[in-house]
Amino acid sequence: MRRNLLSCRRHNERLDRDMANLALLNNVDHHDLRIRTGHGAEFGDAISQALIFPTEFEAVAREYPIFFRKDEQDEFQAVALLGLAPEENLFLDGERWDARYIPAIQQRGPFSIGLQRGEDDEAAEPMIQIDLDHPRVSRDEGEPIFLEHGGNTPLLEGMSDALRRLYVGLQRNKPMFDAFAAHDLVEPVSVEIRLNDEQQIDLTSFFTIGQDRFATLDGDALARLNAEDFLRPAVWAMSSLGNVQRLIERKNRIGAAG
Repeated sequence: MRRNLLSCRRHNERLDRDMANLALLNNVDHHDLRIRTGHGAEFGDAISQALIFPTEFEAVAREYPIFFRKDEQDEFQAVALLGLAPEENLFLDGERWDARYIPAIQQRGPFSIGLQRGEDDEAAEPMIQIDLDHPRVSRDEGEPIFLEHGGNTPLLEGMSDALRRLYVGLQRNKPMFDAFAAHDLVEPVSVEIRLNDEQQIDLTSFFTIGQDRFATLDGDALARLNAEDFLRPAVWAMSSLGNVQRLIERKNRIGAAG
């Protein structure tokens, strides 16, 4: 039987890092593997933006500003703003991520989704893959992936939930932005952030939902967006911008403590 393991990618934005030692996760070969939990730069958490997907907009909007940007293929993608400078994650506090929700792409650690084809070109089935060379993977420390007799641990169940959000969200990403474009909702935004009398940060190359344009949508347009389940993500994206002020306050507080 010939099998083809495919990485799940879109818009040239890889959900998988450059995984040199990728394997299909199973409780025989990987029964003794453990995952180092916690957060930090060594795990790829020193970032100012995290890619996010429609399936997590509600949770993200409670913690972070949501902006849109264009990738190398000129396609829109959504990001959670975590910091105001390159490699600055204002939510990192030692080995702790100080927020109620962590973007799924950062939650997943060494795990990713692969599509495994069966015989006779059967429909590809999503399967969990693991990067055996990822810094979180260990045989000596961390939380186990599998129970003693082969079942999934709570850690793996949580990772599976994050991967499902990514997998479904990836498929809904382009349709969502196509729907926004059909109603001319996306517009460029320039954010001027004044931290004090001497320091100002300008955020450019971002887009957002135009509130004035959104306010002019008629009942039919709102009904179509709602039927496609894209109305709520638009509202969550707009409401999330209130978190910019919280991000400023966090930066000032961390700066004062330092």
